[in-house]
Amino acid sequence: MSTEIVVVPHTHWDREWYEPFQRFRLRLVALLDEVLDTMEREPDYHFTLDGQLACVDDYLEVRPENRDRIAALVKAGRLAVGPWQILLDEFLCSGENIIRNLELGMDRADKLGGAMPVGYLPDMFGHTAQMPQILRKAGLLHACVYRGVPSSVTTDAFAWTAPDGTAIRTQYLPAGGYGNGAHLFHDSEGLKERAAAFVRTMREWHGPEGSLLAMYGTDHSAPVRGLPEMVAAIGARMDTLSGYIGAYSGDVDGLPRVHGELRSHARANILPGVISVRAHVKQAMGRAERMVERYAEPLAALWGEEWPGRFLDMAWWRLVDASGHDSVTGCGVDDTAQQVAARIAEAEHLGQAVRDMVTARLAEAAPSDAVVIVNPTPQTRSGVVILDVEGTDPIAGPTGEALPTQPIEYAPTLLLDQEMDPAVALSFVHGTELYGQHITDWKVDGDTLAFTVARETSVVFDVDDLRAAIDGVTRVRIEAEQRRTVAALVTAPPLGHTTVRPAPRDEVYDPDAPQPLPSEHHPSCWLRSDDAPLPVRGDAQVLDNGLVRVTIAEDGLLDIVGDNGTRITGAGRIVDGGDVGDTYNYAPPRADLVVSQPVSVETEMILSGPIVAAVDVRRTYRWPAAAEAIEGIPEVPALNRRAEMEEIVVTMRVELRAGEPFVRLRVEFDNRCDDHRVRFHVPLPTPASESHAEGQFAVVTRPLTSEGGCGETPLPTFPASSWVAAGGVAALLEHVTEYEVNDDELALTLLRSVGYLSRNRNTLRPEPAGPQLPTPAAQSRGLRTVNLALMPYLGSWEKVVPHAEAFRHDLLVVPGLGDRSLPMPQPAPGLSVTGDGVVMTSLRDRDGWLELRVVAMTPSPTEAVISTVQEARHTDLRGRPGAPLQVTDGTVRLPLSSWEIATIQFRKL
Repeated sequence: MSTEIVVVPHTHWDREWYEPFQRFRLRLVALLDEVLDTMEREPDYHFTLDGQLACVDDYLEVRPENRDRIAALVKAGRLAVGPWQILLDEFLCSGENIIRNLELGMDRADKLGGAMPVGYLPDMFGHTAQMPQILRKAGLLHACVYRGVPSSVTTDAFAWTAPDGTAIRTQYLPAGGYGNGAHLFHDSEGLKERAAAFVRTMREWHGPEGSLLAMYGTDHSAPVRGLPEMVAAIGARMDTLSGYIGAYSGDVDGLPRVHGELRSHARANILPGVISVRAHVKQAMGRAERMVERYAEPLAALWGEEWPGRFLDMAWWRLVDASGHDSVTGCGVDDTAQQVAARIAEAEHLGQAVRDMVTARLAEAAPSDAVVIVNPTPQTRSGVVILDVEGTDPIAGPTGEALPTQPIEYAPTLLLDQEMDPAVALSFVHGTELYGQHITDWKVDGDTLAFTVARETSVVFDVDDLRAAIDGVTRVRIEAEQRRTVAALVTAPPLGHTTVRPAPRDEVYDPDAPQPLPSEHHPSCWLRSDDAPLPVRGDAQVLDNGLVRVTIAEDGLLDIVGDNGTRITGAGRIVDGGDVGDTYNYAPPRADLVVSQPVSVETEMILSGPIVAAVDVRRTYRWPAAAEAIEGIPEVPALNRRAEMEEIVVTMRVELRAGEPFVRLRVEFDNRCDDHRVRFHVPLPTPASESHAEGQFAVVTRPLTSEGGCGETPLPTFPASSWVAAGGVAALLEHVTEYEVNDDELALTLLRSVGYLSRNRNTLRPEPAGPQLPTPAAQSRGLRTVNLALMPYLGSWEKVVPHAEAFRHDLLVVPGLGDRSLPMPQPAPGLSVTGDGVVMTSLRDRDGWLELRVVAMTPSPTEAVISTVQEARHTDLRGRPGAPLQVTDGTVRLPLSSWEIATIQFRKL
């Protein structure tokens, strides 16, 4: 077979990066105007539009009249669009976000003539382990990648294998990535020589037979006029990426295999510092994704009335848009980061609105002095909730049974008592609202106008009725009903709800214990049964709930012992060191000053049990204010840190709850320093040779080192989505967090403060990753709060999975909204999904069916058991129906292979 070069003209379009979105869009419109004109003028011209529909959508919002022109080129096979909606960062969004991204892109591309049938992943900073399974279950047979490929890959095609065993033919882009042919046609002089050199280079990767792929394009590039003639001059042909890859069947037999995630530095920079920069954006992304995925959609599907599809679609558009590999990563300019943060906030607000609409409907069926508890997880769940209730009566469940409770705080009852012109007091009244509550009564007693207020009122109040009664009044008094905040231990049905309320003592019963109910002097109660959790006991030094015992040392560090004997000694060390890197890569000063010892330590007892015990540990540090800039050239990395110090107080709330085998921690400080990295260190109970971290539909086992080779220093820092475990300790997380494990310690990055998008000179990266532009907001000054938990475990990390689910998905507390005369609603389950290692990742309405997605988070085959089902069927990741599923007595038993992602559609009984 003769040598043939297949030239694929394309652009790699960063939707937002060193300029914000709308500035880049102006350039995109000009580029696509030229692409359409060129393709219509030159019928041999082909173009690949970067694998993301966002380019088309952003263009058509400005040029809607050109939709038919684009569709005609797509249908003719000359313009390749999709399959993604946006070119994402795979590690900084949830697995569900990845699927919705692909779903959106493919559905929208179908309306234009069809998506490119290639999982094109040209510039992501590494690739997640389950991507082959995701692509295959969406109907794609090919992937195409650049960064993260290990040194073991020596050919331009390999079989990329997911943890479940799914293998997909993957085109590797060696020798320049998505721009490996960008140099070929910059002028006609020396064209044949450059082509010959290209062939020699690519033959080393491809072998002696077959066509060679030349990706002709780069960032934000436009097509070259007359390109078809130059392509013909070297005996090459022009095509789309799908045209080249589509010549292969997708068969992986005989190809070298690569298993799991691609995060090697051997062939290209993977820029791992993006995991930890602008940490507040990652935190917001995790919070918004959970709100939409695990609260708004499932609750609306099970308990809503009309499906609020448009609201949820808008939320998903914003989450997908924010997942871009220059967006949620935080490696853009400050204007870009600000826009991304706003987009994420809007997604969360949309999710909150849907959640609250549904839970308000449930609350309307409960009396107004009650509280509805909603369980967002698909298993029966016992957990601690914080309630705001009136009076001092015990808290009872829906059948009148007493619940274990603990008083937390009593609200003030006297809100105002002072000399005042009553006309001024009347000006405070808005309808029935006064001082944030509602007027239930008023009277004039001598010279005093007295109001009684409460959270709700049935009084019809007219302020004019008062005006004639306030002559001689010189004093105003406002009293509120007695209210308190209590912690209660509540059991709620799967994806369902239950109700609790204060009840008179003579109406509350204890079905298990003969002891009397609590008195006014001891308003807590603790009812025990064989499977009930033990009470929590605590003081300023020791907290214990029977599952975990925490001792707080004089230096503020924690000794944690699990009920299995696993011991963590000295957890919670805060380490501050310099960082003169950029948004892409951490880099320490040459002469770093590392601060790990506080100058003072204080502890304060907050709660002592029996439901919750908590202690605040306040450690004061002196951290260098910034790196020492080189005089006259501040953009050059500093050699050391300034002598000037800032006094920083780090407050760590240490909290134990009844029934939880982990200790909750909240770390908070006001960052007033620049150019530094703050990490939270946890010694391992036993030395470790590897770590286990939950990511996108998988648990990835990683060594303690990272493969290098391209020049970028291969730091062993990795992302963890909801937890990371090593050596007998697991850190439960609320958002994607950078971690590092050596043989005896786990370090979590709490904050990384830097001042440049990219530094031309970064000591841990040989070349720039982008333009050297200042990013003062990436110093992340201000309040930083991180919630996490530490769980000692023995044996397999599989024990961690259900507890991480509970930690990330709190029970919802919703005040009742109905008439007080309403009866207490009985507990109502929504949907039960059980099975060893089975985790629900999505539940929504799709065309009148409920669509459920689960993943087997286990290295062993398992079974998902799904209850209250009338009929069910398989479906793929795009929602296309498959074979029916057997339903027996309202239950589906769904066999799952290890690490399998499964989607079904069903109707409820």
